[in-house]
Amino acid sequence: MRIRTDLVLVAATAVVVAGVIVFVDLAPRVESEFFFSEDDPQLRATTELQERFPSPEQLVVRVPGDNLESAEYRATVRSLADSLRAVDGVVAAYSVATEDATSPLWGRLLTTPDGRATNIILQVDEKSTATLVAGVEHVISGVDRGAGARQIQVSGVLYVVELIRRSLSRDFVTFSLAALLVFGAMIAVVYRVGAVVLGTLTACLLSCAVTLIVNTLLGVRIGLLTANIVTIVFVLTLSHAVFLTANWRRALAEHLSPDAASAAVRMTFSASFWSMATTMLGFLALLLASARPLRELGIAGAIGAGVALAVAYGVFPLFLRSAGVGARTARGTRMPEILSRPPRRRIWLVLIAALVIAGVPGVFRLATEPSLLSYFAPGSDLRAGLEAIDRDGGSSTLYLAVRDTAGARIDTDAIYERMWDLQEELESDSAVGVVLSPAPMLSHAKRQPLAGLLGWSQLLDILDTPLFNHISRSFVSADRSEALYFLRMRESGVFEGRAATTERMRAVARGHGFEVAQTGGVFELQAQLGRLISRSVRYGLGGLVVLFVGIAFIVARRGSWAAAMVAGLAGIPVVVLGAMGHLGLPLDIITSPAANISLAMGVDSMIHLVTRVRRLRGEGLSDSRAWRDARSQLLPAILGATLIICAGFGIFALSQFPPTQRFGIAVIIGTVTAATMTLVALPLMTERREVTVP
Repeated sequence: MRIRTDLVLVAATAVVVAGVIVFVDLAPRVESEFFFSEDDPQLRATTELQERFPSPEQLVVRVPGDNLESAEYRATVRSLADSLRAVDGVVAAYSVATEDATSPLWGRLLTTPDGRATNIILQVDEKSTATLVAGVEHVISGVDRGAGARQIQVSGVLYVVELIRRSLSRDFVTFSLAALLVFGAMIAVVYRVGAVVLGTLTACLLSCAVTLIVNTLLGVRIGLLTANIVTIVFVLTLSHAVFLTANWRRALAEHLSPDAASAAVRMTFSASFWSMATTMLGFLALLLASARPLRELGIAGAIGAGVALAVAYGVFPLFLRSAGVGARTARGTRMPEILSRPPRRRIWLVLIAALVIAGVPGVFRLATEPSLLSYFAPGSDLRAGLEAIDRDGGSSTLYLAVRDTAGARIDTDAIYERMWDLQEELESDSAVGVVLSPAPMLSHAKRQPLAGLLGWSQLLDILDTPLFNHISRSFVSADRSEALYFLRMRESGVFEGRAATTERMRAVARGHGFEVAQTGGVFELQAQLGRLISRSVRYGLGGLVVLFVGIAFIVARRGSWAAAMVAGLAGIPVVVLGAMGHLGLPLDIITSPAANISLAMGVDSMIHLVTRVRRLRGEGLSDSRAWRDARSQLLPAILGATLIICAGFGIFALSQFPPTQRFGIAVIIGTVTAATMTLVALPLMTERREVTVP
């Protein structure tokens, strides 16, 4: 009995995919320090500050009430604080029911500016964030809100990061699976040949599974950006399958070889190889970034590009062979007549140029430092709760380690007065919420019995004992030369940018005779992340375009054609990023790879089109006829792939997680732009008027 190799491959792929689902850890990892891992240099300053000024992480629980002074409300707050204190991972809980809210220290932490709520401050252990947040949510869900308290809200860096991790995990499973189903359905609609459909899905799924296995063996786990690696590799493999299928159909129709599948491989492999090389080098360029998620995407994407080529050419042709000669009469995708006509040169070139030029201002308007709140859907209860706490006292931490410009010790009367002046000016800044420093801490300590008889140095000595949990170490250095200002920055509202805001804080400190020795915290890390995203986009995409210059000359072997390819490719990220800027869509770290995926699609299509033109020129056709015929032959393949990719990534636009939505929208814009540049702009830019000699 003859064993069908293609069916064996389908079974083997099913086993491999099942093995990946069972044995590979597919839960996305999100770093607690806002997407930076422990070995990232950006974390160095923040880590050093946390070591010199140790203090536990905090969660803020906002408890609104109708009458904050009522015994009923106070009883509710006390009961809630007691229950939260019992949650695994909570070190301590402070509330108006146990602390003096009129003190300079607790008044800043426990009360809200509008007087409509009070806060419970939880000091927490960040080692088990998922368990901690789940426990806090469970306690809050059981509170009787009719007993003097309305909707209770939670915020804090650990809480926000855990919510992002949950959203990413949910979308990774739900929308990756949905996208694969849509990809499969669209492939069936476009190709309508059973063996081709089965082979495309098998090759794409096998590529995804092998990529995940290799990444796991290399220690590259699913993270912020690699959560989308499944759809990225699926698309990379699909692109190879699309052009193999187009050439296979042509080989069948024109009887180019007894083995149409082998003929398709010969016609397609060279272009596919250069497409893979360009895409792989584009991903490898991300290794120059210092943020771990970008480096992980670089490794995973480079592996995926190589695996996609190997699997597409090692597996998919076997399915084409099984389709046999009987598929010769199978119809491909029929394009509408208007798409089959050669475009009118002047009109289309002007429109495409205008589209690219219009995108330029949007690129400069692009927000690469999105608010923490932008990771959650506007209008949702979760977003409303985070915004309420952010308005009250800020939600993003900024550390300022300051020292006297003349080198004086912190524990003197003169320095104490200036620390209060600095405290008050920082609090008056619209971008700043709560500010904690040695000034309110010492002022609070002075209110205790007999403390007024002690000097600042003696008071700090007492606060540095186990009886007071060494609280002075959180704000004053061991040698008393530096003080830490802990700022909770507001994420809502408009400000000039995190770097400029931090510089303004430095200027305020200088105005009071202090210099900022070091800065850190999530606010600072977000500023650095924004710079890394900008640099990655600028150098990554720019480097890919420059790299493509050499590959374009190798593929085209004609200067004017290579220049047209580079110009068309360069226009793709301008349109994608410009559209995001005009639409007000921030370029967060999750959305940032969208332009790279669009470029990969554009590179693939352009290289295949130019390779086909060269082949037709070798058969004796003129330049204009070769471009016309090549465009006509590849039009169904490129438009079919565009339709499949847009439908698949369109699923992401239905997510409730805004970064996933933005990622899907950006890929759709880029994919349509890439198809337009390949099928319209490139042939028009290379067109030459042929003169007929009488």
